[in-house]
Amino acid sequence: MRNIFVKNYLAFAMLILVSFTFTGGVFMAQVSRYSIQEKQEQLDTTVNYINTIVENNLTLLDSTDYNTFLQTYLDQQAAVSGCIILLTDEEGNIQILSLPQEDEDLKKAMRGTVSDKLAATIREKGSYFGTGNISGLFTENYFIAGSRCERQDGTTAALVIAATPSTSTTGLMHNIMRSYLLIICITLILTLIISWFLSDMLTRPLKSLVSAAKKFGHGEFDVRVSENNNCDEIDELAASFNNMATSLQQTEELSRGFVANVSHELKTPMTSIRGFVDGMLDGTIPPEKHNQYLKIISEEVARLSRLVVRMLDAAKIQAGELIITPAPFNLTEMAAQVLISFEKQINDKKLEMEVDLADNLIVYGDSDHIYRVIYNLVDNAVKFVNDGGTLSIRAEQEGTMSLFLIRNTGSQIPAEDLPHVFDRFYKVDRSRSRDRTGAGLGLYIVKSIVNLHGGDISVRSSGEGTEFAFTIPLAEKTDSHERGKKTEA
Repeated sequence: MRNIFVKNYLAFAMLILVSFTFTGGVFMAQVSRYSIQEKQEQLDTTVNYINTIVENNLTLLDSTDYNTFLQTYLDQQAAVSGCIILLTDEEGNIQILSLPQEDEDLKKAMRGTVSDKLAATIREKGSYFGTGNISGLFTENYFIAGSRCERQDGTTAALVIAATPSTSTTGLMHNIMRSYLLIICITLILTLIISWFLSDMLTRPLKSLVSAAKKFGHGEFDVRVSENNNCDEIDELAASFNNMATSLQQTEELSRGFVANVSHELKTPMTSIRGFVDGMLDGTIPPEKHNQYLKIISEEVARLSRLVVRMLDAAKIQAGELIITPAPFNLTEMAAQVLISFEKQINDKKLEMEVDLADNLIVYGDSDHIYRVIYNLVDNAVKFVNDGGTLSIRAEQEGTMSLFLIRNTGSQIPAEDLPHVFDRFYKVDRSRSRDRTGAGLGLYIVKSIVNLHGGDISVRSSGEGTEFAFTIPLAEKTDSHERGKKTEA
């Protein structure tokens, strides 16, 4: 029984059955108690009334005329109350017997003595109520009430006993029980039918989620589930599933693009390297040009090396294994060194430079990783700036942090792409069609490194150009940081 629908339905059924059983039990107990209490009050009223009559006429108790009168009176009381009335002496010997209806056979069967125990109880306690058959006088159980008639000196003159069959109450209870069971059956059937539909309504969205998850597992990444199930928890689960599906779909699309990009990035330089090497080996390339082509091969090998390093770094970041070793260093000097390394590209594009670097901007971080951050940002800016455009670089203190900003004129990043430029494998091919290299990992690694240092990075783009800015802590505020700390991405 692992099906949630069956479990939910059985839980409903068990809850309903237990509720009805408990309610029915309490109800029947209350009805039984009320019926017995009513019978007791009726019998007590009868015996007390007769007891008063007998005690007021004790002097005539042995008189034949009185017994005749008393017999008539008790017969009337028996007929009115519907009870069997017995008048016995103090030992329990029956003196007068009155029945609600004339029944000679019953009169003959009841001639005798009541139970000694019953008689003794009435004499000692003065009254009695219970059930029994009065020592075999009755063929079935009766409700019995008794009272003691006292003389003026306190001795027992007679015992008055009234009895009525318990079958009257039992019959009433049976009728009530039959009606109650009929009501329970009808209500239970209706409730179980309703609970069936409720269980189905609750589990249908879950079945939809399971079906969608199976399709998703088979590669159908466009599957989505309804988020309008009239249940907040299930709607929230459906929304989370759809968000997860969208994220995985995007990741899958990016991964496919990454595989395609990496395949292209690996294939192109390897094809070039092989062609040049084969050309030198078979003599197609003359010896005097070997150095020229060896330089090209070296550049292609360096390109492959950079790609592999970026892939390894991305894997480390994702696994939380990229380690930074922070220490104070001069960000101004580092930025200047990076700019010098791009002098040829800057001159080739005839760029106008706007450089504003604060003097001795000492920051606290891993210099190797921060160098890669600055290098990547400058490399992107130089790559995408328009020929004869402007490249602006600024580094300054901003509170407890240092701010590095680089802006280039040229093509604009569309607004819908801006939130994704730092995602893994993401490339803005539509707006930057000249980006024919790389696998979409550079900015992802840049953002991860900046975040590992406790800083932040942002991007803005408009018709005037694109601007990247990142912050890292100043050395004066972070010297107390633990050295060699392993930080997770």
